[in-house]
Amino acid sequence: MVEKITLSELESYIWGAANILRGPVDNADFKAYIFPLLFFKRISDVYDEEYRVALKKFNGDKEAASYPENFSFMIPEMAHWKDVRANTKNVGQAIQYVFRAIETANPDRLYGIFGDVNWTNKERLSDELLINLIEHFSTKNLSKENVEPDVLGQAYEYLIKKFADLTNRTAGEFYTPRPVVHLIGNILKPKEKDTIYDPACGSGGMLLEAFNYVKSKKGDVRTLKLFGQEKNLTTSAIARINLFLHGVEDFQIIRGDTLRNPAFHEGDLLSKFDVVIANPPFSLKNWGAKEWSHDPFGRNIAGTPTDNSGDFAWVQHMINSMAHPNGRMGIVLPHGALFRGGVEGRIRKELLSRDLLEAIIGLGPNLFYGTGISACILIFKLKKDAKKQNKVQFIDGSALFTKGRNQNFFREEHASQILKWYNKNEDIENISKIVSLKEIEENEFNLNISRYVVKLDEEDKITIKDAYKEMIDAQKELDKTQEKMIKVLTKYNII
Repeated sequence: MVEKITLSELESYIWGAANILRGPVDNADFKAYIFPLLFFKRISDVYDEEYRVALKKFNGDKEAASYPENFSFMIPEMAHWKDVRANTKNVGQAIQYVFRAIETANPDRLYGIFGDVNWTNKERLSDELLINLIEHFSTKNLSKENVEPDVLGQAYEYLIKKFADLTNRTAGEFYTPRPVVHLIGNILKPKEKDTIYDPACGSGGMLLEAFNYVKSKKGDVRTLKLFGQEKNLTTSAIARINLFLHGVEDFQIIRGDTLRNPAFHEGDLLSKFDVVIANPPFSLKNWGAKEWSHDPFGRNIAGTPTDNSGDFAWVQHMINSMAHPNGRMGIVLPHGALFRGGVEGRIRKELLSRDLLEAIIGLGPNLFYGTGISACILIFKLKKDAKKQNKVQFIDGSALFTKGRNQNFFREEHASQILKWYNKNEDIENISKIVSLKEIEENEFNLNISRYVVKLDEEDKITIKDAYKEMIDAQKELDKTQEKMIKVLTKYNII
C-alpha cells in the first residue's frame, strides 16, 4: 500500500523549492517559476501512473496503452520530467522546449499555461540553480495515488498565500483573503448545474470557493461550469493550474481586459451566469471610460464612471452578466464607492431604483494586500425575496479583525459571525439595519454604512429610569449652587 504524502510534507516540499530561488530571483517572481514546474511534475507523474494502468488494462500492449484517451494530458516524446532531469547543460532551454511541446500537444486545455518566463536567462537562472530545483522536485512522486487532488490543491493554495505574504504591495492583484471569499460563497450558495463567473479571477480563489461549496454540500461538482477572465498572463496561468490541481474539469479561464474586451459574449450580448463573484482592482484608473461611453455590449445601464475609478464599471458589467431569473452576485469594493458623489452618486441612484441591491457588508481596515483602506461587500440579486424587496440590509463588520503588525487579519470566525447577522436579516443594535429605499433616497442615495448603523457606545446607553434619576440629581446640584450664590450675594449686601 502506498503511503500518501501528507499536506504538511507537501507544503514543506513546495516551499523548499521556492527557497532555492532566493537571491537570484526576486520574491515577487517566485510564483512565475514554481507554479509551472510544480504542474509539470504533477502531470508527468500522473502520465506515468495512467500509462501503468492502461498497460495493465491492455495486457501489456504498449501501443494500445499509449492511446491519447488513456491520459489526462498528453506528454509528447522527449517532453517528460525525466527528459529535463537528464540535462546538465542549457537546462533552461530544455525546460522551455518541453513547456511549448506540452502546450502544443494539448492546445485546447493547456495553451499558454506555463506562462512567458524566459527560462534561458542564465544570469538569473544558472544551470546549477535549475538542476538543484529539478532535483528538489524529483524527491517526491506527485501521482494521484500519492497525492490526492484535494491535498495538492490545498498545498497550492498555501503557496499562493505564502507568495502573497512575501509580496504584500502587489499581492492584491491575485489573492483575496480566503475568509472573505468563504463569506461571499456562503451568502450566494452556488449549487449543482450553476454557471459561475469571475471577471477579475486572479488566482481563481473565488471560482474554487463555488466549487468547494457545492462539494461540501455533497453536490455533483461535475455539473458546475466555471468561467473566469484575468488580464495578467502569469496570474491567469496560475488560476488555470490552481483549478486543474484541485481536480476541476469544466472551466474556462481566458486572459484579457474584461472592461475593454469581455471574453464571454454571444455577439453583442454578454453571456449570462447564475453566480457572478469578484474582487476587482480597487478604484482602477484608466480602465476604458472612453470605450464605455459607446459600449457595444450596453453595460453602462446606469451611466459611465470617470476614468479615475472603475469601481462602478465592474458593478455594471457584473449586473449585466447575471442570468435570469435567479442570478446573484457578490463584489468587493473600496468603502469610498458607497458615498462618492458626482457620476458615481447618479449611478448608485439608478441601480438602487432597480431594487437589485440586497446587502452591504462593511469590513475592517487593512485586510487586503497592497492597501490599508477599508472595503465592503455588496450583494445583488435579480430576484430578491419578497420580504427583502425595496430594502437594503446594512451590516457593520468593521470591528471584526485580528490586529497584525503590518496587516490585519479577517478570520473564519469573523466570517461566520457576519454570515449569522446576514441570515437573521433584522435590526441588531450597533451591527445591522434594514433600511427602506425611501430612506436611502432621503439620504441622497448615500450608502455609507455609518449613516444607517449608528454606533451607540456603552456609556451612551441609558434607560428612562436612569435618565430621570440623572435629571433629578442635576436639579438638586443646581439648587445647591443657587443657595450658595444667594448666601454670597447676601453677605456682601448685594441683595
